[in-house]
Amino acid sequence: MKPKIESLPKLAKDKHKENKDFFKKLKKKPPKQLDYIMQELHEAEFKRTDCLTCANCCKTTGPLFTDKDIERISKHFKMKPQPFIDQFLRLDEENDYVLQSVPCTFLGADNYCGIYEVRPKACREFPHTDRKKFQQISNLTMKNVEICPAAYNIVEEMKKRIPF
Repeated sequence: MKPKIESLPKLAKDKHKENKDFFKKLKKKPPKQLDYIMQELHEAEFKRTDCLTCANCCKTTGPLFTDKDIERISKHFKMKPQPFIDQFLRLDEENDYVLQSVPCTFLGADNYCGIYEVRPKACREFPHTDRKKFQQISNLTMKNVEICPAAYNIVEEMKKRIPF
């Protein structure tokens, strides 16, 4: 099933308790093969998912920018880091650099990223469903299923593959 982006928040909300219970069990007793299972599910999902048809992550949330991200992206714009920060970023409640506003400043009308080759690490790794020790990011995953159809599908498949 490929959820429509408009219905994703409701679908995710309907599955919230089920997902929360699942992730609680996953944290307590992660299967030995979890990293391999997640890699497999992630790769299978992204063979049939074209992020350019959605880009909801870029439209609704902003990534964290690490110091390395800021260095790399400001260099790309032939700027020094501080002017780049001043023009595009702000500090959030946790003192992390994030975009001043969403949708992402660098997102084009065609859903292409204007800084794709130098994009932040958080964007390169989104939705983090192939991350090692996946069970450690359950809170992040719960948020991501609300905005990313691929993350939603991966979690649904995961629950079938790892029955508790």
